[in-house]
Parts: sequence; structure tokens; C-alpha cells
Amino acid sequence: MGEEAAIQPPRKKDAVTVSSRHILEQGAVFGALARATASAIASRGAKKGGSAPTEWIRRMLPPRSPALIRDYVKHVGGDPSAYRDTVPPHLFPQWVFPLQAEVLATVDYPLHKAVNGGARIEVRAALPQGVPLVVATRLDSIDDDGRRAILRFVATTGTREDPELLTARLDAFVPLAKKSEDVSEPSKPKERHRVPADAREVAQWRLRSDAGLDFAKLTGDFNPIHWIPPYARAMGFRNVILHGFGSMARAFESIASVRYAGDVTRLRMLEVRFTRPLVLPARPNLYLDGGHFFVGDAPGAPSYAIGEFRDEHIP
Repeated sequence: MGEEAAIQPPRKKDAVTVSSRHILEQGAVFGALARATASAIASRGAKKGGSAPTEWIRRMLPPRSPALIRDYVKHVGGDPSAYRDTVPPHLFPQWVFPLQAEVLATVDYPLHKAVNGGARIEVRAALPQGVPLVVATRLDSIDDDGRRAILRFVATTGTREDPELLTARLDAFVPLAKKSEDVSEPSKPKERHRVPADAREVAQWRLRSDAGLDFAKLTGDFNPIHWIPPYARAMGFRNVILHGFGSMARAFESIASVRYAGDVTRLRMLEVRFTRPLVLPARPNLYLDGGHFFVGDAPGAPSYAIGEFRDEHIP
């Protein structure tokens, strides 16, 4: 990968309030949330477990609306003109989540406790706007050590002609054992990830307290920890927290702007691990260190997310 193209001083982006009309486009997600909630209630007290890989679930979905794409790109700090004819690859949770909820119905885990552990996207070619999306997903693996389960999903998105233009991986972290419960092995000290001292700051994000609500309007992910303060505090947070996929999308757009002069088609892979809740409002920075990126408040400070990216063609 080449050097950053004409690096500018860190950009400060104010969030733009998102129209509530986009909620009308999230019917499939609402249905999935309702089914997942009903399933969680029905299976309360059931033995935790499941097997993987599961069977693929495949659907052909209608095109995403140009207005949704435009407002989503604006919200995550991108340039809508970069997506005149294409769909942002990091918008994939908006259409994958309903299918993922169908897969989750086949396993018995307390999914209402699940948090986003990380994700990876690989782009073979851009997703075209205005055509139906061919989507497939499955639960690929389960890593269950008694204390927590990590459910790894894979999903592909494309067109009738090429159904695998985009491949995504999602990791859901599900806590199982309570601190007071006896387990066979002692727990390991929690690793604390930090922004490297020599990492270069390339962007600053201005995130208002309603950034989670706006992201929910655009993607359908209305988990209350992202937009209802009393609920977030009841779950142990100081306030609402940013969606992990919100951090991922902003990192993608910031890296494309700084490293590739706004050419989003050159960014072919981005992988992220969420390491610390990003409580809103906030003004975190994005740092680059070679092909790695970090979201944090300062060099040496704990990171909210860490990841890597590349521009090599993925066959």
C-alpha cells in the first residue's frame, strides 16, 4: 500500500440528524427483532448450546433506496458522490441482520445478552445500486468455553450474475457464566488494548449523544443500549454507546479519504475488533500505523476499536 494521499489536518465531522422516514425501510429488521425476542422468551431457562456450521439461508432482496444510501453515507462521514451507482459495503448489517436472526433461531443461547465482538468485510467488486441483492448467511462456528460463546457468522452479498461480490464475517460475543459461578479454569486477566504511541492521527469524529439513534434509523438496529440512556445505564454503561458497525463504517470512510484520496473502491478489506464501549457523546480520533488502524482518544490511551485494512485485489 502506498503512502497517504495528501494528508490533511484531522477532519472534524458533525453528525447530521437523520430523517425518521428511514424507519419505514426497516420492516425486515423489526420483524427479525420481534422473532428473536419471542425466541429468547420461549427458550428462557433452556440449556445453552447449538451446533455449527448451519445450513445457508438465501434470499433475494429488493434494492436499497438511493435516499437511504445517501443519508447513511453522510451520517458515517463519507462522501455520497463516491456512491452514485454503488452501495457501501459496510452497510451490509442492514440487510444481513434479518437473515442472521433466522439462523439464531436454531441455537439456544441468551442472545439478548450478545454484543458485537468484531467484523470483517472483503470486497471483490462494488455492489451496484438499483438491482436486487442476493444474500446468503450461516452460522459458521461456535466457540463456547463455558464462560462465553463466540458465534461466528459469514454472509455473502451480490447480484444474480455474481452472488459473492461482498463477503462479511461477524462475531457475536455472548456472556454465559456469572462472576460468582464456578468454572473449571481460572479466568485470565483482561487484555487492555491501547493506541500505539507512534500512531498517526488522521481524523477526528464528533459524535453527538443521538448518533446511536440516527444509526438505528438507517440500519434498523434499535438495540436500546445505543439510544435509550436509562436502559444503557441499567446495563452498566455511563450512557448510550455507539454501534460497533458505526465505528466500522466511519473507519472505512476515514481511511478511504486519507489513504486513497476518497476512492472507496480501492479499499478491499477491512477487519475490526471492538475492544471498549464508545460512550456518547464523544470525540474520538482515528489513528493509522501502516496497514492498521485504531480508534481512541490519544496515543497511548485505551482503544475503542482496532483493526487492519488492505487494498490488494481479493480473488
